[in-house]
Amino acid sequence: MEQLLHYCWKHKMFLLGALHTTDGQPVEVIDAGLHNRNAGPDFFNAKVKIGGELWVGNVEIHDKSTDWFLHRHERDDHYNNVVLHVAGVIDAEVRTASGLTPPQMQLDVPETVRRNYEELLKADNYPPCYKIVPTLSRIRVHSWMSALETERLERKTDDIARRAACCQSSWEAAYFVTMARNYGFGINGDAMEQWAMNVPLGAVGHHRDDLFQVEALFLGQAGLLDPLSIPERHREAALADPYYQRMASEYKYLAHKFGLQPIDHHLWRFLRLRPQNFPHIRISQLARLYFLRKAGLSQLIDCEDVKSAQQMLATSPTDYWQTHYAFGCESARSEKRLSAASVNLLLINTVVPMLFAYGRHKRDERLCDRAFAFLDQLRAEDNHIVRMWKACGLPVDNAGDSQALIQLKNEYCDRRDCLRCRFGYEFLKG
Repeated sequence: MEQLLHYCWKHKMFLLGALHTTDGQPVEVIDAGLHNRNAGPDFFNAKVKIGGELWVGNVEIHDKSTDWFLHRHERDDHYNNVVLHVAGVIDAEVRTASGLTPPQMQLDVPETVRRNYEELLKADNYPPCYKIVPTLSRIRVHSWMSALETERLERKTDDIARRAACCQSSWEAAYFVTMARNYGFGINGDAMEQWAMNVPLGAVGHHRDDLFQVEALFLGQAGLLDPLSIPERHREAALADPYYQRMASEYKYLAHKFGLQPIDHHLWRFLRLRPQNFPHIRISQLARLYFLRKAGLSQLIDCEDVKSAQQMLATSPTDYWQTHYAFGCESARSEKRLSAASVNLLLINTVVPMLFAYGRHKRDERLCDRAFAFLDQLRAEDNHIVRMWKACGLPVDNAGDSQALIQLKNEYCDRRDCLRCRFGYEFLKG
């Protein structure tokens, strides 16, 4: 309930004329202060009038005033500048480390707010605020959606920056790893990222003019040339396959030359996976993309519109994989090009975040603006999250909208963090 008290204080959801300290002095909240989500008092630089005298300082909020001692604030100098202690229940006098006794005030959560909050937490219908969504003004919805869209890009920027740090500050490598992860299309995303981190791009660069060698190194580092990675029912045919034999031999040579070790082939998941999404196919597509020099950061930055980015990502596996899904498993001929829907997802999840993250890194607003422009031009994703929000009455016009709604579900709805959500705020107001 303490979070709800924070919320009511922050948004001034209380009867303005009914606030008094425990010793009867009237309290007027001029400025609730800056909400602090880290260590220290809950609100910084608040302005409150107590008994007609203006105080500027920090405000601490608890369910019960005895929580002050439970959290050992009486021993912490950071709480010496608390000018008002707010609690749902006043059951003790509090004291700072400097020996002062800050005034205390009981804060009662309005019954309507409390009831609506409990409804949000207990609602079986998902999302719990669905009733109020159709009543919201378009400008209010647009404002929140824009903020969520930016939040999601910033979260992805953090992921990319982490990858760059793991790659010795190489943004080129971070881009390759990000692209590889998204080539996993969810189910093999983690394995693809681990594989890409294990691909020595510097070594591959020495052989990038030979597609066969690039593919051998890529598949070998994925552990997919290990005979044990091949299902037993196909193993005999695979080991007798001339293409597999040549590739295994080539990888053995390259692994010795560069001192390489593959990842564990058990990381790859095949259950309920469409053959077009087998890691062999995706890695071969990436090998061709790399060979054609379409997988570099400079090529990405040169894409000034969606069409050029789509053309850059267009790829297909090598000839062998036109008639195979795995070694020793022949199939009908299929070009296995990336579908338009797959390219759209790669643009949303790789190209756009990379433009935004690299723009932030280089302080180049043009790249950041281009990222948002791409989202405005790309089709919205069609998944259960987007369909759910559409059913609630939210407009979904482009990829920016769908990304915003994914952020809303993942970071707010799933966590029941309604107190930080603007839709939740409107619901609580009633």
